Amino acid sequence: MNRNIKRNDTKFVKRSLDRGPVEFKTRIPEKESEIVKIGKKDVVTIPRSMTISGATNTMTEYGYRRLPVTDPGTEKLEGILTSMDIVRLMGGGDSYKLIKNSNSGNLYSGLNESVREIMSNEMIVVTSKESIQDTISKMISSGIGGIPIIEEDNKVIGIITERDIVGFISDIMAPEKVEEWMSKDLVTVDISANIKELSKKMVKGGFRRLPVKRDNKLAGIVTSTDILRYVGSGKIYQKLVTGKVEEALNVSVKEVMTSNVVTTREEETLHDVAEKMGSKNIGCLPVIKNGDLIGIITERDLIRSIIE
Repeated sequence: MNRNIKRNDTKFVKRSLDRGPVEFKTRIPEKESEIVKIGKKDVVTIPRSMTISGATNTMTEYGYRRLPVTDPGTEKLEGILTSMDIVRLMGGGDSYKLIKNSNSGNLYSGLNESVREIMSNEMIVVTSKESIQDTISKMISSGIGGIPIIEEDNKVIGIITERDIVGFISDIMAPEKVEEWMSKDLVTVDISANIKELSKKMVKGGFRRLPVKRDNKLAGIVTSTDILRYVGSGKIYQKLVTGKVEEALNVSVKEVMTSNVVTTREEETLHDVAEKMGSKNIGCLPVIKNGDLIGIITERDLIRSIIE
């Protein structure tokens, strides 16, 4: 989030515990430049000719989960590469064929292909004239966590993410409890699974993150960013003997997951959760009761609580 934003620049309408929901449009004004202020202006873009390896290195270096792909000459948006595109490449989706079939399973060769082979060409975008609530609606309806901000000539001027929005509205977060908005129908992955199995489960369910369980207890959490980092940091190459991709994908989830997990309780407020996510720079919190995993709450859940 743009840390130069001052809260008193915007007329916030607070919600008190003894009042009903405040209509969202009264909370955040309709300013043409508001999403640009909330989002990030220092956007890193890449050309479609960049190698997948180069792109993953860039994403890992900057800590980004998505990179707009632009034309080097016109600077116009041509596509977007996300951490989930890397998950699909690592055995989770059709992109895996690029390594397995087109490059005979050779990981080095596959990652030397250009990003045009795996990037998303169909993009959801917003302009600086669109409202925050319209931007949020696009995120929720499309199931994506970040949207490029473009000018009318299709040039990228910024990017806005769920995390940016949660950080901006955290101090007006609803007083509801976690139990009212958390997901209870959990999909998890066992710690004995390998990265290929994990990738398939993430892509099939459309999950960017999954709790990891050992003996039915929470052992960690693994995200699409963890898989991206596994590739972009070069650790993936350390698993190779013959250069075949299967050697790198037969690695345990344990090697890429986060084991020191920040959690929450069902009685905590959404405001507390938003503050905790912001301070830890994380996008979700597993919900624990008596030592058992009973749910998960994400940035998207927090956003939904504001507009629904």
